Amino acid sequence: MADDRTLPIELVRAAVSFAIAQEWDVNAILHEAGIPPLLLAQGRSRVTEAQATSIVQALWAHTDDEALGMGTHPLPRGSFRLLLYGASGAPDLGTALERVRGFGRAMPALPPVQLDVDNDEARIVLDVERGFDDPEHLVTFTGLAVAHRVMCWAVARPIPLIRVELPFHAPASREMPDLVFGAPQVYEAPRPALVLESSWLTAPLMRDEAAVDEFVARSPAGLLARPTADRTSTADLVRRLVVQGLRADQPTGDEIAERLAMSPQTLRRRLAAEETSLRRLRDDVLRDAAVAALVAGEESMAEIAERLGFSEPSAFTRAFRRWTGSPPSAYR
Repeated sequence: MADDRTLPIELVRAAVSFAIAQEWDVNAILHEAGIPPLLLAQGRSRVTEAQATSIVQALWAHTDDEALGMGTHPLPRGSFRLLLYGASGAPDLGTALERVRGFGRAMPALPPVQLDVDNDEARIVLDVERGFDDPEHLVTFTGLAVAHRVMCWAVARPIPLIRVELPFHAPASREMPDLVFGAPQVYEAPRPALVLESSWLTAPLMRDEAAVDEFVARSPAGLLARPTADRTSTADLVRRLVVQGLRADQPTGDEIAERLAMSPQTLRRRLAAEETSLRRLRDDVLRDAAVAALVAGEESMAEIAERLGFSEPSAFTRAFRRWTGSPPSAYR
Protein backbone atom coordinates (compact mmCIF):
# COMPACT_ATOMS: atom_id res chain seq x y z
CA MET A 1 0.00 0.00 0.00
CA ALA A 2 1.43 3.36 -0.98
CA ASP A 3 1.75 6.18 1.53
CA ASP A 4 -1.17 8.11 0.00
CA ARG A 5 -1.82 11.04 2.29
CA THR A 6 -5.18 12.73 2.21
CA LEU A 7 -5.64 16.50 2.18
CA PRO A 8 -7.76 18.70 4.44
CA ILE A 9 -11.00 19.99 2.93
CA GLU A 10 -9.94 23.69 3.06
CA LEU A 11 -8.63 23.98 -0.50
CA VAL A 12 -11.69 22.27 -1.97
CA ARG A 13 -13.94 24.55 0.10
CA ALA A 14 -12.10 27.62 -1.19
CA ALA A 15 -12.40 26.43 -4.79
CA VAL A 16 -16.11 25.73 -4.31
CA SER A 17 -16.69 29.16 -2.76
CA PHE A 18 -15.12 30.73 -5.81
CA ALA A 19 -17.18 28.56 -8.17
CA ILE A 20 -20.39 29.53 -6.34
CA ALA A 21 -19.50 33.20 -6.69
CA GLN A 22 -19.14 32.62 -10.45
CA GLU A 23 -22.58 30.88 -10.49
CA TRP A 24 -21.15 27.63 -11.83
CA ASP A 25 -22.81 24.23 -11.35
CA VAL A 26 -20.95 23.29 -8.19
CA ASN A 27 -22.95 20.11 -7.51
CA ALA A 28 -22.00 18.70 -10.91
CA ILE A 29 -18.31 19.50 -10.31
CA LEU A 30 -18.37 17.85 -6.86
CA HIS A 31 -20.23 14.83 -8.22
CA GLU A 32 -17.61 14.36 -10.92
CA ALA A 33 -14.89 14.40 -8.25
CA GLY A 34 -16.83 12.01 -6.01
CA ILE A 35 -17.02 14.50 -3.11
CA PRO A 36 -20.37 14.61 -1.23
CA PRO A 37 -21.38 18.28 -0.68
CA LEU A 38 -22.11 17.44 2.97
CA LEU A 39 -18.37 17.05 3.63
CA LEU A 40 -17.74 20.73 2.90
CA ALA A 41 -19.49 21.63 6.14
CA GLN A 42 -17.26 19.36 8.20
CA GLY A 43 -14.08 21.15 9.22
CA ARG A 44 -12.03 17.96 9.65
CA SER A 45 -13.13 16.23 6.43
CA ARG A 46 -10.49 14.81 4.10
CA VAL A 47 -10.13 14.32 0.35
CA THR A 48 -7.71 12.20 -1.63
CA GLU A 49 -5.22 13.82 -3.98
CA ALA A 50 -7.10 12.21 -6.88
CA GLN A 51 -10.29 13.98 -5.79
CA ALA A 52 -8.51 17.34 -5.48
CA THR A 53 -7.02 16.76 -8.93
CA SER A 54 -10.48 16.00 -10.33
CA ILE A 55 -11.86 19.25 -8.91
CA VAL A 56 -9.15 21.30 -10.62
CA GLN A 57 -9.52 19.43 -13.91
CA ALA A 58 -13.28 19.97 -13.83
CA LEU A 59 -12.79 23.69 -13.24
CA TRP A 60 -10.26 23.83 -16.09
CA ALA A 61 -12.75 22.16 -18.40
CA HIS A 62 -15.54 24.48 -17.28
CA THR A 63 -13.57 27.70 -17.77
CA ASP A 64 -11.02 26.74 -20.46
CA ASP A 65 -8.77 28.90 -18.30
CA GLU A 66 -5.76 27.60 -16.38
CA ALA A 67 -6.12 30.58 -14.01
CA LEU A 68 -9.68 29.35 -13.30
CA GLY A 69 -11.20 32.72 -14.11
CA MET A 70 -9.53 34.46 -11.17
CA GLY A 71 -7.45 36.91 -13.18
CA THR A 72 -8.36 39.94 -15.25
CA HIS A 73 -7.16 37.97 -18.30
CA PRO A 74 -7.76 34.30 -19.13
CA LEU A 75 -4.85 31.87 -19.24
CA PRO A 76 -5.81 29.59 -22.16
CA ARG A 77 -5.35 25.84 -21.83
CA GLY A 78 -1.79 24.92 -22.90
CA SER A 79 -0.20 28.04 -21.40
CA PHE A 80 1.40 26.04 -18.59
CA ARG A 81 3.02 23.74 -21.14
CA LEU A 82 4.39 26.69 -23.14
CA LEU A 83 5.76 28.26 -19.98
CA LEU A 84 7.64 25.08 -19.09
CA TYR A 85 8.92 24.70 -22.66
CA GLY A 86 10.37 28.19 -22.50
CA ALA A 87 12.00 27.72 -19.13
CA SER A 88 13.31 24.17 -19.67
CA GLY A 89 16.07 25.31 -22.02
CA ALA A 90 17.70 27.46 -19.34
CA PRO A 91 21.04 26.24 -17.97
CA ASP A 92 20.10 26.62 -14.30
CA LEU A 93 17.24 27.47 -11.95
CA GLY A 94 18.14 31.14 -11.57
CA THR A 95 18.14 31.70 -15.33
CA ALA A 96 14.82 29.84 -15.65
CA LEU A 97 13.25 32.12 -13.03
CA GLU A 98 14.47 35.19 -14.92
CA ARG A 99 12.89 33.78 -18.08
CA VAL A 100 9.59 33.23 -16.29
CA ARG A 101 9.70 36.80 -15.04
CA GLY A 102 10.00 37.95 -18.65
CA PHE A 103 7.13 35.73 -19.79
CA GLY A 104 4.78 37.69 -17.56
CA ARG A 105 4.66 40.49 -20.08
CA ALA A 106 3.31 38.09 -22.72
CA MET A 107 1.00 36.29 -20.28
CA PRO A 108 -0.78 38.98 -18.23
CA ALA A 109 -2.86 36.31 -16.50
CA LEU A 110 0.25 35.09 -14.65
CA PRO A 111 1.12 36.70 -11.32
CA PRO A 112 4.28 38.80 -11.84
CA VAL A 113 7.37 37.04 -10.47
CA GLN A 114 10.26 38.82 -8.78
CA LEU A 115 13.56 37.29 -7.71
CA ASP A 116 15.47 38.99 -4.88
CA VAL A 117 18.84 37.69 -3.69
CA ASP A 118 20.31 38.81 -0.38
CA ASN A 119 23.54 37.02 0.53
CA ASP A 120 22.60 33.40 1.28
CA GLU A 121 18.85 33.80 0.75
CA ALA A 122 16.83 33.95 -2.46
CA ARG A 123 13.28 35.25 -2.27
CA ILE A 124 10.82 34.38 -5.05
CA VAL A 125 7.92 36.83 -4.80
CA LEU A 126 4.51 36.47 -6.47
CA ASP A 127 2.54 39.68 -6.94
CA VAL A 128 -1.11 38.59 -6.71
CA GLU A 129 -2.44 41.98 -5.63
CA ARG A 130 -2.77 43.28 -9.17
CA GLY A 131 -5.65 41.85 -11.16
CA PHE A 132 -6.52 38.83 -9.04
CA ASP A 133 -9.71 38.20 -7.08
CA ASP A 134 -8.37 36.15 -4.18
CA PRO A 135 -10.62 36.51 -1.09
CA GLU A 136 -9.95 32.91 0.00
CA HIS A 137 -6.18 33.24 -0.66
CA LEU A 138 -6.50 30.38 -3.16
CA VAL A 139 -4.33 32.06 -5.81
CA THR A 140 -1.66 32.94 -3.25
CA PHE A 141 -1.54 29.52 -1.64
CA THR A 142 -1.67 27.38 -4.75
CA GLY A 143 0.56 29.76 -6.72
CA LEU A 144 3.37 29.39 -4.20
CA ALA A 145 2.83 25.63 -3.92
CA VAL A 146 2.88 25.09 -7.69
CA ALA A 147 5.98 27.30 -8.07
CA HIS A 148 7.81 25.21 -5.48
CA ARG A 149 6.75 21.89 -7.01
CA VAL A 150 7.76 22.96 -10.51
CA MET A 151 11.20 24.08 -9.30
CA CYS A 152 11.75 20.75 -7.50
CA TRP A 153 10.66 18.88 -10.62
CA ALA A 154 12.90 21.01 -12.87
CA VAL A 155 16.09 20.26 -10.91
CA ALA A 156 14.97 16.68 -10.10
CA ARG A 157 15.65 17.21 -6.40
CA PRO A 158 13.61 18.34 -3.40
CA ILE A 159 14.34 22.00 -2.61
CA PRO A 160 14.00 22.66 1.13
CA LEU A 161 12.45 26.03 1.94
CA ILE A 162 13.82 28.30 4.64
CA ARG A 163 10.36 29.84 5.11
CA VAL A 164 7.16 30.80 3.31
CA GLU A 165 5.90 34.39 3.60
CA LEU A 166 2.12 34.87 3.40
CA PRO A 167 0.32 38.26 3.33
CA PHE A 168 -2.68 37.33 5.48
CA HIS A 169 -3.53 36.30 9.03
CA ALA A 170 -2.52 32.86 10.25
CA PRO A 171 -5.35 30.32 9.76
CA ALA A 172 -6.94 28.54 12.69
CA SER A 173 -5.34 25.29 11.50
CA ARG A 174 -1.88 25.19 9.95
CA GLU A 175 -2.11 21.56 8.86
CA MET A 176 -2.52 22.42 5.18
CA PRO A 177 0.43 24.86 4.93
CA ASP A 178 2.58 22.52 7.01
CA LEU A 179 1.67 19.59 4.76
CA VAL A 180 2.14 21.50 1.52
CA PHE A 181 5.30 23.48 2.30
CA GLY A 182 6.98 21.60 5.14
CA ALA A 183 8.61 24.86 6.22
CA PRO A 184 8.01 27.66 8.75
CA GLN A 185 5.42 30.23 7.69
CA VAL A 186 5.56 33.97 8.34
CA TYR A 187 2.08 35.52 8.21
CA GLU A 188 1.04 39.14 7.57
CA ALA A 189 4.11 39.55 5.35
CA PRO A 190 4.16 42.38 2.76
CA ARG A 191 3.95 39.98 -0.20
CA PRO A 192 3.73 36.21 -0.76
CA ALA A 193 7.15 34.64 -1.23
CA LEU A 194 9.19 31.45 -1.13
CA VAL A 195 12.57 31.81 0.59
CA LEU A 196 15.34 29.30 -0.15
CA GLU A 197 19.11 29.12 -0.05
CA SER A 198 20.55 31.19 -2.91
CA SER A 199 22.91 28.34 -3.83
CA TRP A 200 19.90 26.59 -5.44
CA LEU A 201 19.85 29.22 -8.19
CA THR A 202 22.90 27.57 -9.78
CA ALA A 203 21.30 24.09 -9.78
CA PRO A 204 21.16 22.76 -13.38
CA LEU A 205 17.80 21.98 -14.97
CA MET A 206 17.36 18.26 -15.60
CA ARG A 207 14.21 18.10 -17.75
CA ASP A 208 13.74 18.08 -21.52
CA GLU A 209 10.63 18.67 -23.64
CA ALA A 210 9.55 15.02 -23.40
CA ALA A 211 9.62 15.30 -19.61
CA VAL A 212 7.57 18.51 -19.86
CA ASP A 213 4.88 16.66 -21.85
CA GLU A 214 4.69 13.88 -19.28
CA PHE A 215 4.59 16.34 -16.36
CA VAL A 216 1.82 18.44 -17.91
CA ALA A 217 -0.24 15.36 -18.82
CA ARG A 218 -0.37 14.39 -15.13
CA SER A 219 -1.09 17.89 -13.84
CA PRO A 220 -2.30 18.95 -11.42
CA ALA A 221 -1.62 15.54 -9.85
CA GLY A 222 1.42 15.76 -7.63
CA LEU A 223 1.48 19.55 -7.42
CA LEU A 224 0.22 19.56 -3.83
CA ALA A 225 2.28 16.59 -2.64
CA ARG A 226 5.37 17.88 -0.88
CA PRO A 227 8.57 16.37 -2.33
CA THR A 228 10.43 14.12 0.06
CA ALA A 229 13.41 15.96 1.46
CA ASP A 230 16.86 14.39 1.61
CA ARG A 231 16.97 14.94 5.35
CA THR A 232 14.09 12.69 6.40
CA SER A 233 12.50 13.57 9.74
CA THR A 234 11.93 11.06 12.51
CA ALA A 235 8.18 11.46 11.97
CA ASP A 236 8.55 10.53 8.28
CA LEU A 237 10.54 7.42 9.19
CA VAL A 238 7.98 6.37 11.79
CA ARG A 239 5.13 6.98 9.36
CA ARG A 240 6.78 4.72 6.77
CA LEU A 241 7.04 1.91 9.32
CA VAL A 242 3.39 2.36 10.32
CA VAL A 243 2.33 2.30 6.65
CA GLN A 244 4.33 -0.90 6.14
CA GLY A 245 2.49 -2.34 9.14
CA LEU A 246 -0.82 -2.02 7.29
CA ARG A 247 0.35 -4.90 5.11
CA ALA A 248 1.33 -7.09 8.05
CA ASP A 249 1.43 -6.62 11.82
CA GLN A 250 1.64 -3.15 13.30
CA PRO A 251 4.97 -2.67 15.10
CA THR A 252 4.85 -1.54 18.72
CA GLY A 253 6.50 1.66 19.86
CA ASP A 254 9.43 -0.31 21.25
CA GLU A 255 9.83 -2.20 17.95
CA ILE A 256 9.79 1.04 15.96
CA ALA A 257 12.43 2.53 18.23
CA GLU A 258 14.57 -0.60 17.83
CA ARG A 259 14.31 -0.46 14.03
CA LEU A 260 15.39 3.18 14.11
CA ALA A 261 18.34 2.33 16.39
CA MET A 262 17.21 4.50 19.29
CA SER A 263 15.62 4.03 22.70
CA PRO A 264 11.84 4.44 23.16
CA GLN A 265 12.53 7.54 25.27
CA THR A 266 14.63 9.10 22.49
CA LEU A 267 11.93 8.29 19.94
CA ARG A 268 9.24 9.98 22.04
CA ARG A 269 11.49 13.00 22.62
CA ARG A 270 12.30 13.43 18.92
CA LEU A 271 8.67 13.10 17.88
CA ALA A 272 7.67 15.64 20.53
CA ALA A 273 10.29 18.03 19.15
CA GLU A 274 8.61 17.64 15.75
CA GLU A 275 5.23 18.38 17.40
CA THR A 276 3.78 14.92 16.94
CA SER A 277 3.59 11.52 18.62
CA LEU A 278 3.41 7.84 17.72
CA ARG A 279 -0.33 7.77 18.44
CA ARG A 280 -0.98 10.79 16.26
CA LEU A 281 1.05 9.31 13.39
CA ARG A 282 -0.80 5.99 13.67
CA ASP A 283 -4.14 7.83 13.62
CA ASP A 284 -3.08 9.85 10.56
CA VAL A 285 -2.04 6.72 8.64
CA LEU A 286 -5.23 4.84 9.54
CA ARG A 287 -7.40 7.86 8.69
CA ASP A 288 -5.79 8.33 5.28
CA ALA A 289 -6.01 4.61 4.49
CA ALA A 290 -9.67 4.56 5.54
CA VAL A 291 -10.62 7.61 3.45
CA ALA A 292 -8.83 6.20 0.39
CA ALA A 293 -10.60 2.83 0.80
CA LEU A 294 -14.02 4.42 1.26
CA VAL A 295 -13.57 6.61 -1.81
CA ALA A 296 -12.40 3.62 -3.87
CA GLY A 297 -15.53 1.70 -2.83
CA GLU A 298 -14.03 -1.75 -3.40
CA GLU A 299 -14.40 -3.04 0.18
CA SER A 300 -17.30 -3.19 2.61
CA MET A 301 -17.15 -1.24 5.86
CA ALA A 302 -16.54 -4.45 7.76
CA GLU A 303 -13.66 -5.43 5.47
CA ILE A 304 -12.00 -2.03 5.85
CA ALA A 305 -12.38 -2.15 9.62
CA GLU A 306 -10.85 -5.64 9.80
CA ARG A 307 -7.97 -4.78 7.47
CA LEU A 308 -7.09 -1.71 9.52
CA GLY A 309 -7.03 -3.71 12.74
CA PHE A 310 -10.34 -2.79 14.39
CA SER A 311 -12.14 -5.43 16.43
CA GLU A 312 -15.54 -4.52 14.96
CA PRO A 313 -17.08 -2.01 12.52
CA SER A 314 -18.56 0.07 15.35
CA ALA A 315 -15.07 0.72 16.76
CA PHE A 316 -13.92 1.77 13.31
CA THR A 317 -16.91 4.12 12.96
CA ARG A 318 -16.17 5.77 16.33
CA ALA A 319 -12.52 6.29 15.40
CA PHE A 320 -13.43 7.64 11.96
CA ARG A 321 -15.79 10.19 13.50
CA ARG A 322 -13.03 11.27 15.85
CA TRP A 323 -10.58 11.69 12.92
CA THR A 324 -12.83 13.48 10.43
CA GLY A 325 -15.97 14.67 12.23
CA SER A 326 -18.10 12.57 9.84
CA PRO A 327 -19.30 8.94 9.73
CA PRO A 328 -17.67 6.60 7.18
CA SER A 329 -20.95 6.48 5.24
CA ALA A 330 -20.51 10.17 4.29
CA TYR A 331 -17.53 9.17 2.12
CA ARG A 332 -19.36 6.52 0.11
